[in-house]
Amino acid sequence: MQTRPQDRLEKRPDSLVAELCFLKPGTQRPHSYLYEKLDGGPSQNWDPDRRTVQITEARQLGTSIEREGFELRHVPTNMPDFEDESQIASRYYPEVSELALKITGASKAYVFDHLVRRHRDDVPTLSFGRRGKGNQPGPAAETHNDYTEESGQRRMNLVLKDSSKTLSIKRYAILNIWRSIAGPVRDAPLAVADARTVVARDLVRTELYYPKRVGEIYLLQHSPQQTWYYFSEMDCHEALIFKQYDSLAAGVARFTPHAAFAHPLAPPDARKRESIEVRCLVIYE
Repeated sequence: MQTRPQDRLEKRPDSLVAELCFLKPGTQRPHSYLYEKLDGGPSQNWDPDRRTVQITEARQLGTSIEREGFELRHVPTNMPDFEDESQIASRYYPEVSELALKITGASKAYVFDHLVRRHRDDVPTLSFGRRGKGNQPGPAAETHNDYTEESGQRRMNLVLKDSSKTLSIKRYAILNIWRSIAGPVRDAPLAVADARTVVARDLVRTELYYPKRVGEIYLLQHSPQQTWYYFSEMDCHEALIFKQYDSLAAGVARFTPHAAFAHPLAPPDARKRESIEVRCLVIYE
């Protein structure tokens, strides 16, 4: 896809200052409804804590999925577009599985979910992926990690569906593979935290209510020790791979909080972000 001149930064800064949305400490266990409640009640029981933080350009750092929890790879895709859901499953999932095995050195990979996000004018950047017209999810702006200790274990059992297999597994992990599907990302890019700078007390178990199920994630409370990174102008030939759960208790990145943010240098006419995120379980044997 051809890049428009206004979609390119004239100079990539070493770092920028932008607002991220954290969880304000409270006494209740947080929860959010990811659908419109019939009673018109509030969609969540927690308050946001908006903080201005430094987000550093990571392209020259050589990050590692096992150390910081994330890394960027040059991996062009054979997908002509991402409009056809069946094509995503049949053509893109095998690409992601191959990439996951290459990145982690694991022996098996199971892609189990994906989500295409499109930022639209009716969905604010800071929205936690609220769905706008057409039931289309937008960027998720609250700092979060998609799996907790408990939900990460549950997901492994759901994916494998065979208790005899799960009992023999010594290590497994869940990855998120994130890619732009509409040229370089200037609008609502993704910030990722260095997993080494996030401690257990920063991560708060949060229930997500869907029409027919309840999920669980971590929302993140702010700490000055946390460090944040992003990869400027991520394009369609690149993939950001980051760790969302690792069954190892120590020695590797286990949780990598992330969030979309409003780029302070993005021009008003920057193309709205379109991206796909794929979740993949990997098994180490």
